[in-house]
Amino acid sequence: MLNIEHLTKTYGEKKAVDDLNLHIRPGEIYGFIGHNGAGKTTTLKSVAGILQFDAGEIYIGGDSVREKPLECKRKIAYIPDNPDLYEYMTGVKYLNFVADMYEVPSDLRTQRIEQLAGQMDILDALEAKIQSYSHGMRQKIVVVGSLLHDPAVWILDEPMTGLDPKSSFTLKEMMRRRADSGKTVLFSTHILDTAEKVCDRIAVINRGKILFCGTLPEMREHFRANESLEQMFLEITEEGKDV
Repeated sequence: MLNIEHLTKTYGEKKAVDDLNLHIRPGEIYGFIGHNGAGKTTTLKSVAGILQFDAGEIYIGGDSVREKPLECKRKIAYIPDNPDLYEYMTGVKYLNFVADMYEVPSDLRTQRIEQLAGQMDILDALEAKIQSYSHGMRQKIVVVGSLLHDPAVWILDEPMTGLDPKSSFTLKEMMRRRADSGKTVLFSTHILDTAEKVCDRIAVINRGKILFCGTLPEMREHFRANESLEQMFLEITEEGKDV
């Protein structure tokens, strides 16, 4: 569903992403883990069509992000690590604005807004202006808006930031249900306990390079079997080894 081939992105003389390859299948939750500044956000913004990249190619459902950007954007939803919203809008107006962009029919959008806002426990706040929302509430409404068009690929950058424990648990359940229904979920995180519990596969990135791709059992084949993801991650990134 999502193929990233030889992706390279530079800022001046610095290579933020260096010849990166990822192949993510339908029906799986793929965790993208790395230190701050490792290249996670640059990669996700490139996939979402927000950043132009210097070399390589990204395919979403077989379509090139370069050649067919609109077709690709219709298939995805992207949640940034610090979402900017139209604060003068009420929550429900914002959600209808998002639904308009993706041409979601009125009856279907009403159903999805009620269902998703209810799951994220924000239904009662939809008539209030977004400027009155806390950071956590803003994160919740972005989650709701991102799913209104039922995207095939759901991309989330540090999605648990600002969420209370109940909402974090709900979001992880939503990710699991989408993957179980055949959708693809790619999310970045530095919370390794979350990645260990939620992900089907993971990729470790450091200084723009992928150091490992695969399942936790596959990672443990290269390390002591009883090590946690946190221990293995620190060992990989500190030594800079390619597994």
